Amino acid sequence: MNATYKVLVTDADLFTAALAEANIYVVQMLEGQPHVIADYAGPLQKWTPDYIMLAGMAYKRSEYEFRVRLPKK
Repeated sequence: MNATYKVLVTDADLFTAALAEANIYVVQMLEGQPHVIADYAGPLQKWTPDYIMLAGMAYKRSEYEFRVRLPKK
């Protein structure tokens, strides 16, 4: 079963996820390979133009994709 999710790209997306205290999934992007979930990190703690901090870990925005699950309708 596939889950529906939203990729958090912009600062507005991150701000919305932070306000909602949404659990954020960290997905590692590997060339030529399927995407790998690197961490089920939890709520957003902090972000900068280069990094996102989740559960005390800093992830480089250019190396990972950040997703939230959307509720089923």
